[in-house]
Amino acid sequence: MNIRTCTGPVFATLLAALLFISAPAPIAFAAEEPAPELTPDETYKLLQLFGDVFERVRADYVEKPSDQKLIEAAINGMLSSLDPHSSYMSARAYKDMRVETKGEFGGLGITVTMEDGVVKVVSPIDDTPAARAGLKPNDLITHLDGEPVMGLTLAEAVDKMRGPVGKDLLITVIREGKEPFDVTLTRAIIPLRTVKARLEGDISYLRITSFNGKPTEGLKKALSEHKKELAADNKTIRGVVLDLRNNPGGLLNEAISVSDVFMGKGEVVSIRSEQHPESAQRFNARPGDMTDGLPVVVLINGGSASASEIVAGALQDHGRAIIMGTKSFGKGSVQTISPLNGGQSGAMRMTTARYYTPSGRSIQSVGISPDIDVPQSKLEVVEPTKQRRERDLRGALDKENGKAADEKAAKAAKGAKDKTAKNEAPKDYQLTRAIDLINGISLFRDMSN
Repeated sequence: MNIRTCTGPVFATLLAALLFISAPAPIAFAAEEPAPELTPDETYKLLQLFGDVFERVRADYVEKPSDQKLIEAAINGMLSSLDPHSSYMSARAYKDMRVETKGEFGGLGITVTMEDGVVKVVSPIDDTPAARAGLKPNDLITHLDGEPVMGLTLAEAVDKMRGPVGKDLLITVIREGKEPFDVTLTRAIIPLRTVKARLEGDISYLRITSFNGKPTEGLKKALSEHKKELAADNKTIRGVVLDLRNNPGGLLNEAISVSDVFMGKGEVVSIRSEQHPESAQRFNARPGDMTDGLPVVVLINGGSASASEIVAGALQDHGRAIIMGTKSFGKGSVQTISPLNGGQSGAMRMTTARYYTPSGRSIQSVGISPDIDVPQSKLEVVEPTKQRRERDLRGALDKENGKAADEKAAKAAKGAKDKTAKNEAPKDYQLTRAIDLINGISLFRDMSN
């Protein structure tokens, strides 16, 4: 069996291995009475009822139905009725999922779930068609190539998003506060480059985009390279920014090993099941902190889910890192993938437990709250209020060389300003604040020593 912190075919590209759910607005439902426990005889009668319905559909439906599709739909309906993350995967879907988690797949580059009958974006994957088109977490996709999504299952919607590499797909998007709009995406091969790293001065910036593949390997390699690069200039790393924004999660063991990179001891996460309390598991960090206790800031936002929340929760509870950004997604459940008939009949993905942070917090539907709340903001240069000057006064004398020289100088200055504004990349406000914080902590430590 394969334990994952994410669920359900979902890379709204070609297949997927992650699935999340959240509700942007609460919906009121009438309280339901808990279903009474059935006797074995009553359960058997219900199974007979299922058989009767199956035979009636086969005999009387307007067109000849596929027995396989009927049975697979019944299995999927049973599992999906449990929670948003449990589902049935066909043999093809199961095979594709195993390929995707290993490193590369084709599609749009987006992680999605189903909400209120439409596809909801959890997060776009960096450097993919979806990310370049500007799709954002919580966007709702209502139409695919003009056909409504309403009425499709998640698997069916994902199937429609698949297609030959290079072929366009027109999607209709609803974004809060805006009118619906169309976006054309060109399907592409999506390589899972899970770690991006660079030096910000003498601060190591490490971004993990997914916990599929081997992010721990990439993280350790990047840290080692940063240490060597700074050592060549007789410098050392002052701190680390771990960027988990818009990271939808992935494999549980990778979340544990990434946390272990920054922790020398202590519990990382525990997994518990109400059905089987005796099967509770606790995962602990091994001795050795690769960063030697350097200041660490973890960036999170509403697109940080599942495995990302395990890492943020562990480092937060142990006081090993300062969590900065906005509240995370809030997915605290664990899914187990069980192949059926050796995978030839597909696989069953089912929620089997909840995970808890070291302090015992369940973040299901709650999320990780940052230690320092920093919404993403746009930095702009504020022009000073225009003030009257000598040359604005009536009858003021011209400059000795006349107005022409002034106008030429002003035009040149404006051109230089416009060129600078055009070439300057937009600032990442949250990252800027994280770097400022590490510099401040490092300065305080130096003064204390």
